[in-house]
Amino acid sequence: MSHSIYDQHLDANSANYEALSPLSYLERTAFIYPDQPAVVHGDVRRNWDEVYRRCKQLASALIQRGINKGDTVSIMAPNLPEHFEAHFGVPMSGAVLNSINTRLDAPVVAFILQHAETKLLIVDREMSPVVEKALHMMQKPPVVIDIDDPSFEGGKLLGEKDYEALLAEGDENYEWAGPANEWDAITLNYTSGTTGDPKGVV
Repeated sequence: MSHSIYDQHLDANSANYEALSPLSYLERTAFIYPDQPAVVHGDVRRNWDEVYRRCKQLASALIQRGINKGDTVSIMAPNLPEHFEAHFGVPMSGAVLNSINTRLDAPVVAFILQHAETKLLIVDREMSPVVEKALHMMQKPPVVIDIDDPSFEGGKLLGEKDYEALLAEGDENYEWAGPANEWDAITLNYTSGTTGDPKGVV
């Protein structure tokens, strides 16, 4: 059996290995480009430092609410700043983000929420008609947090509070830990379910 000159049988450690994660990308970007624009939506303008702090605050708020490692947090919203933050803040808490396709109907949304065992659902007002129907189809609906996007007129608030109020429960200096290894789940997506129920893809 031949050996490569590169095969030195070295154990992985902090000096030569880091589990790949989008979370480390955000941390690095906020460190190198803190004042550069990260999010632009209507009147909202946030730089990378602000986004990073808000993501840590979201992670902290979820943990304060009892969201644990491996719990599912779902979101149903268009491309909003809150949706962007959830992609980092939810896995920073150890939870798994389930971003639900905004084109789905209420029965499919209800199925996904139940199948994913969603503990907390973040929903934009624009999605409230579909989500309200879906929640009524569930025996144990999750806690609901609203995104109150001022650029959208219509819809209604379904949750116990809005996203900014949830964020206020957290600590922007929260010291998060990334995935222990690349097998740790950070997102859960669902197939279209064309020939049956949607299938979860971790």
